[in-house]
Amino acid sequence: MPLVESRLPSPPPLLSNGHAETLFAGLLRRSPQLELERERLELPDGDFLDLDWSRSGSRRLALLTHGLEGHSRRPYVLGMARTLRDAGFDVLARNLRGCSGELNRLATAYHSGETGDLDQVLGHALATGGYESVVLVGFSIGGNQTLRYLGEAPDRVPGAVAASVCISVPCDLPSSERELARRSNRIYVLNFLKTLREKLREKNRRFPGLVDPERLEAVRDLRSFDDLFTAPSHGFRDAAHYYVAASSRPVLGAIRVPTLLLNARNDPFLPPECFPEAEARANPMLFLETPARGGHVGFVPPRPGLYRSEARTLEFLARVI
Repeated sequence: MPLVESRLPSPPPLLSNGHAETLFAGLLRRSPQLELERERLELPDGDFLDLDWSRSGSRRLALLTHGLEGHSRRPYVLGMARTLRDAGFDVLARNLRGCSGELNRLATAYHSGETGDLDQVLGHALATGGYESVVLVGFSIGGNQTLRYLGEAPDRVPGAVAASVCISVPCDLPSSERELARRSNRIYVLNFLKTLREKLREKNRRFPGLVDPERLEAVRDLRSFDDLFTAPSHGFRDAAHYYVAASSRPVLGAIRVPTLLLNARNDPFLPPECFPEAEARANPMLFLETPARGGHVGFVPPRPGLYRSEARTLEFLARVI
């Protein structure tokens, strides 16, 4: 069972197409207003993570993770942060390595299956904040990281983690990469590659010989970038090995905390393999909801107000916590 029958309202009629809703939310959404306090967390390996806090003295914390080449101050992150802050949570939005506006120090960066940094941030927040409970919220690959964290080693997940919500998650990376490689998704790939290449050029200046500059300039798709840098820099044989090893779908059955996976059927990034119905039927802690519309991290409301993913997150957390 938990296959959840979605009762989310539809988006405005002009945004019924998955691409339209994705692009509207990504390019035209006004940035919600929320005052944030930045903290730099020094890591044992000599690198750092930049964290953005919104505190009110709550004993409950929401820890948010953005998507590929996003950051903690993107409108979709701020919208969820403000929603949860208004609902009585302290909020911590973490930036993945190199995504806060300053390149990280090491030759490595981040990848879709990385979970050690999430564990570090969570441990830091619990040690310094005195929180009684924590909810984890992840978007796109931030959701994949969150699901992997919960499922790959359930015994290391602190008991304070009470629930999780993961939105628009490419939980099967091999099939999602193939979907993104379709011509209809070219605009998204070019957008990702623009910042990925810029960062890697700078890393190559800091670490001469890290990658072949000519191969970098020839990169035209995510698989080529991952073959060139992501996979070899993070311990994978190649992109194909990376996609299989970093996917969260194989570990969904081991998740022990109530978790909502909200993936829209018209998400242009997600093929059928990213709707893990069998895993949800087998694990009473995994709630899979697949509304017909929503796009990728879209979920635009039919009228001004909370985005549909934000309203659904509140409903789910109110029910399970």
